[in-house]
Amino acid sequence: MSRKPKSNAAEPQRLEGGPGEIAAQIRKAIKDGGSPEHAAGVQWFFKEEIKSHGWYTAALRRAIRRCRREILRQQDFRFLTDVADQLFSGKVLEEKIAGVFLLEGLDAQFGDREFRMFELWLDRISSWADHDGLVHYLISPMVAAKPARARAVFRWAKARNRWHRRAACVALIRGARTKMLFPEIVRLSDSLLGDEDDMVQKGLGWLLRETAKFDAKRTLPYLMKIRDRAPRLVLRTACETLPAASKKRCLGVSRQQASAVQPCLRQGLFLPHVTRQGTGGLFSAVPLGLPSVVYS
Repeated sequence: MSRKPKSNAAEPQRLEGGPGEIAAQIRKAIKDGGSPEHAAGVQWFFKEEIKSHGWYTAALRRAIRRCRREILRQQDFRFLTDVADQLFSGKVLEEKIAGVFLLEGLDAQFGDREFRMFELWLDRISSWADHDGLVHYLISPMVAAKPARARAVFRWAKARNRWHRRAACVALIRGARTKMLFPEIVRLSDSLLGDEDDMVQKGLGWLLRETAKFDAKRTLPYLMKIRDRAPRLVLRTACETLPAASKKRCLGVSRQQASAVQPCLRQGLFLPHVTRQGTGGLFSAVPLGLPSVVYS
């Protein structure tokens, strides 16, 4: 969702009823206050088909924070979580994000009940936006607060659902920023290095980037160890915050890669060729008559 600030007009003036009724009122306000022009452009950010009412993130957050204050004036925290649960079951992007915004910043009140509920929400994810809202803002702080919860990520890492596997990575980010959970991060990374899904690779790269940013002393040797087998997308993302010299060491051609190429170079089987994947391009040697191997 765009970060450009904008005031969307509608929001419920008074919330009444049970969790389902209040969630329905919030849904109506989200629909009525949306921007059809912005909604048409939201799809550009996603590979998946997305249903959006065209809210800007800052405006939606402000509106939902006001709804939260209104709810908590009348009801308790558990009631609030029930409303959020109703909203995250919707099919519209802003409805799910509203469920996250209702609970954002309240992780000090979360317990095992909420962790189990958020784990059930993983099955409702339909895009990276609702995924990252749920996992980064709700689940990850809970894992950092109670490291025993990190056991769940190894179960998610084995799931067929791509969003569970991405969640396994993103759930450890808050812990990584406080130099916690390094053994778990290494174990998880080892298990996902062969994952070919780009959403999982981006999640793993994000995790390793944050780990390297806050604990480079332990992370750089690990990145050097895995650089021959890690997907280039993972490695390149992981190195983004490293000093230039360390990044060059990690991303440079290893002896193993060079020794594999040298026999073909001596026989004249390679020609210079430009390949491109994603946002980065590089010059590489490509064998004549064979498909290009892209290391980017």
